[in-house]
Amino acid sequence: MIKLMQGNEACSYGALAAGVRFFAGYPITPSTEIAETMAKLLPKMGGKFVQMEDEIASMGAVLGASLAGDKVLTATSGPGFSLKQELIGYACAAEIPVVIANVQRVGPSTGQPTSPAQGDIMQARWGTHGDHSIIALSPWSVRETFDVTVMAVNYAERFRTPVILLMDEIVGHLRENIDVPEKDDIEIYPRRQPKMAPSPEYKAYTPDTDLVPNIADFGKGYHIHVTGLIHDETGFPSGSPIVTKEVIDRLHKKIDIARDEICHYEAYNMEDAQYAIVSYGGTARTAYEAMLEARKKGYKVGMVRLITIWPFDDKVIADLADKVDAILVPELNYGQLVHEVQRASEGKCKVEFLGKYDTQIFTPAEIETAIIKMCEGGNN
Repeated sequence: MIKLMQGNEACSYGALAAGVRFFAGYPITPSTEIAETMAKLLPKMGGKFVQMEDEIASMGAVLGASLAGDKVLTATSGPGFSLKQELIGYACAAEIPVVIANVQRVGPSTGQPTSPAQGDIMQARWGTHGDHSIIALSPWSVRETFDVTVMAVNYAERFRTPVILLMDEIVGHLRENIDVPEKDDIEIYPRRQPKMAPSPEYKAYTPDTDLVPNIADFGKGYHIHVTGLIHDETGFPSGSPIVTKEVIDRLHKKIDIARDEICHYEAYNMEDAQYAIVSYGGTARTAYEAMLEARKKGYKVGMVRLITIWPFDDKVIADLADKVDAILVPELNYGQLVHEVQRASEGKCKVEFLGKYDTQIFTPAEIETAIIKMCEGGNN
């Protein structure tokens, strides 16, 4: 079915296709269309939409619904994403599946509402305190927003972890015709279930072979204790240094051992490239056009577009740094993912940054100019 839709709408349609049946949120630009679409469609599918009194309550509501067995989504932008951080940490510790769509806008604080930015990259990874794992994905088109939202729901369920959709205003408000896939063509990961009947021996946080526990949904007859405190396999708090280390290690390892599956990227014109662009989200659309224009002028430049932002794909960047003389990282921020690119490249090639944070998106000419300077050995 061909349908004209906005990126934010595609997020909602993707979530529904993946089985999301509960949404709680608070209106905030430029993400509001996600809530509006869910409010319209969820009741028709037997789901529940709740507009909460604020962003903190919204996050609490989706976590409660997830524990009760629903696949869940909430959506927000910068200031709301900040307010959700405490309960994102709770979801990490308690291993509660949840997807948070963050349609980024200029910050800090209330910043510039509805203006495009990519300033929440590091917050997505480190916004909540303590050591924890996280998955964050960034689409660059309306159709990919649909697909990546399905992927986000599946990853949340499979790894029992928060998954962040790092959208931006460019993609969120972009309209494109997309071919909406048929239901039978969409791979859906079901809610994990205990492998034993309710009994006194059941321990909710006993990890399976993939290091993820099969926690029963509330109301299914199992005895479950959920807490944000470090807990043993029973779910009850433990002050043991040994248990603490084991839990924190496992929260990381359950993601780390699946890195090759989780880390998605696409490469363009890299076969003969001497220089490369590393980009993501809405900015990658402009960078792609700039790359094509630079190649028309004889510059051997290619591009790697990161779809998975976290966990960061060190291997892809390290391999890239072995092949090219320099990497350009354009971002709508003061400099965030560029530091990860510099770290992963390990000094094998020069890494240059092109930042913009004045409410305006890049033009192809701006990125092309930076490409040419990089190729000719100039400074940006």
